[in-house]
Amino acid sequence: MTAGDWGLLQPTTAGTRDAAGDDQVLAAMVRVEAALLRAWAAVDDEGDGGAARLLDSVAADPTALDRDALVAGVARDGVAVVALVGLLRQRLDRAGLPAARLHAGATSQDVLDTALMQVARATFAQVRVRLVAAGTALAVLADAERDSPRVGHTLGRNAAPTTLGVQIAGWLDGISSAVAAVDGTRFPVQLGGAVGTGEQADRAAGRPGTIEALRATLAAELGLDDPGRSWHTERTPVLAVATAASTVTAALGRVGRDLVMGSREGVDELGLAGGGASSAMPHKRNPVGPVAMSAAALQAPGLLSTVARAAVSVDERPAGEWHAEWSALRDLLRLAGGSADAAARTVSGLTVHRDAAARNLRSADVGPADAVTLAACRRVADAAIARFQHTLGGERP
Repeated sequence: MTAGDWGLLQPTTAGTRDAAGDDQVLAAMVRVEAALLRAWAAVDDEGDGGAARLLDSVAADPTALDRDALVAGVARDGVAVVALVGLLRQRLDRAGLPAARLHAGATSQDVLDTALMQVARATFAQVRVRLVAAGTALAVLADAERDSPRVGHTLGRNAAPTTLGVQIAGWLDGISSAVAAVDGTRFPVQLGGAVGTGEQADRAAGRPGTIEALRATLAAELGLDDPGRSWHTERTPVLAVATAASTVTAALGRVGRDLVMGSREGVDELGLAGGGASSAMPHKRNPVGPVAMSAAALQAPGLLSTVARAAVSVDERPAGEWHAEWSALRDLLRLAGGSADAAARTVSGLTVHRDAAARNLRSADVGPADAVTLAACRRVADAAIARFQHTLGGERP
């Protein structure tokens, strides 16, 4: 197997910890199989003979699995789970551990859907940390600059006086919305068997209702939500994750665009730490973080559209729609994670140039800034900062 993509053409994720890489997805799939063994042991009221612990060790180092066999399996079967179950069964057989319950009652979509929900949950946990870091820094900066006058722009033209604090408060509002979207996302387990009825699990246990107990136990094992159903072709859970990821990129993309505009030569209201080099112009320092945030926001809508189209599914298991989700969903998660990382790094080094903002306001000749001060204070303190604190559940920024 080749090394796969590792960030050569994606500045948003290059150099960051990728929670949605192939190894992370593979590890999550193995964790699903291990958790399913434990769920069976709990439902059957007997131990799993150490089989789940062996799979735990495989999940801890998924690179030990035969990648060539997995890639061949994807080409042969259309999904890696079939080959993965074979490889895991071989591991258990060699160790002399019982493998009868491996993958019992599950289908490939159960394993991959559940694995991707684990990956999404892990990515969103990282995203939230970085959003809070960026929001915390912006709240402090907005409060400090609430009275610092600048010229506001509408439709690309000078409009009316405002303040730097109000502009920054607008960015903070976007981050609050992004945090709320992340916090409101649910990550359900998937377990329905071949056609979503759970009949195989009931038959394996020899009693009806096994699938419900198995699904609930599997969800508890993995820390996911129990939806009380299968959702093989009812794809709103995936669409919700994709929408939240796109919300993050949109909110941060807006910040990125403003940072590029405000830090341009001749405007100079914002100062960015560091900067990327130019291959042709050694004097340049490009705003790499804001550019990456903007690029992520521009890519996300197309990916979200793919997930939304794939949600128009068919039958008990779809032919192609489900498969179309995989890369689009994972790329959205990567973009959200990389954009949040870029935002946290960029905002931590952001400086404000009050003199330049005041100069630009005078040059714009749009009227005195005195009248806007009181309204700006309310906008910053009573609205944006208070909302951010409320979004964090009362935490102080």
